[in-house]
Amino acid sequence: MVLNVLTKADKRNGSEVAEGDLAAMIDSDTGPRLQLPYEKWSPNWSPAKLPPFEIIDGQHRLWAFDGAANLENFELPVVAFVGLDISWQAYLFWTINIKPKRINPSLAFDLYPLLRSEDWLERAEGHIVYRETRAQELTEILWSFPDSPWYDRINMLGERQNRWVTQSSWIKTLTSTFVRSWDRRAGTSGGLFGGRSKNEGEVLGWSRAQQAAFLIFAWREFRTAVATCEEDWARDLRSPPKIGEEKAPRPEDIKAEDDLAFYSPHSLIVTDQGVRGFLQVLNELSYQRAAVLKLNTWLPDERSTANPVGAVERELKSLEKQDFTAFLHEIGQAMTTFDWRTSAAPGLEEATRRAKLVFRGSGGYKELRLQLLEHLAAGQGDVAATAKRLLGRP
Repeated sequence: MVLNVLTKADKRNGSEVAEGDLAAMIDSDTGPRLQLPYEKWSPNWSPAKLPPFEIIDGQHRLWAFDGAANLENFELPVVAFVGLDISWQAYLFWTINIKPKRINPSLAFDLYPLLRSEDWLERAEGHIVYRETRAQELTEILWSFPDSPWYDRINMLGERQNRWVTQSSWIKTLTSTFVRSWDRRAGTSGGLFGGRSKNEGEVLGWSRAQQAAFLIFAWREFRTAVATCEEDWARDLRSPPKIGEEKAPRPEDIKAEDDLAFYSPHSLIVTDQGVRGFLQVLNELSYQRAAVLKLNTWLPDERSTANPVGAVERELKSLEKQDFTAFLHEIGQAMTTFDWRTSAAPGLEEATRRAKLVFRGSGGYKELRLQLLEHLAAGQGDVAATAKRLLGRP
């Protein structure tokens, strides 16, 4: 087992070890030994504030002793460090467990969120280990989770006859939005699930299940808002063709209960540009408001299992109780007043059709992000104020 002995100077989330609970390494006649904060341990003992030890590795070995009453003389090798910061602990855990390929790297990123932004890790591995791995996992959950708006609506195999956005495009979008590291250039936002910002010392420590739940919840709020939307663009996508106009038959992958304003082939929402545009703006708004919304107070559900579906179900229920979901609801509502029709939508006036051509091609990502932020900034409330700040407006 590998552990860290906290010192008087160590702080964790604003707390510290109480004076009477501190442990220390001392010299004795038999050599160095660890002075415990009690003469004899009792099951009733508990620290007043922080526990004096942090387990870096070997948690499962420690848990194996729960309920074992007859192992008082069992000897377990322990390597103890004194006063290690979280970054060093993350480095040790990575070296012990990931280098020999002993566990899934995703577990390491959840146990030690700081690994998501450590420069030494990317230099050592030669590629963006966390971002690519996590983006792939989140894409699979969005596609496989039954309550996700994208359930069975991601082109996982890159099939030409499958019109949904491809898995590779989703991964590229997530690595460039939510799972990106912070940019050193002034005025840019980092990824909410990625690295830390220049002014913040901690990475948002959400687990994979929490991250997936956040994305599913936000998309679900947007889909619900679109379903009740009566804007002209939404009504046009739902309405039958006018006399003299041709309209493509309803795609076979659209279910009877599906809202065409959201899922129509002529809805920008389900295109590569639309997916990236929504996630770009959602990430930047959430990243800018993270401290105010107190996102770091939403902690993982300790009962979550290794089963992704079961874990996400629990985290979604937990997320629904958080105050910051009101901000996600506001984003979803504000997004519906934007015209989400593609340039190929039937019945568009020529000037409107030409204006929408700017969203096509690689340049469409940047243009859609800008137009969405400008649209949101024209509204009222916290979302509008945050959008204005992103645009550099008073």
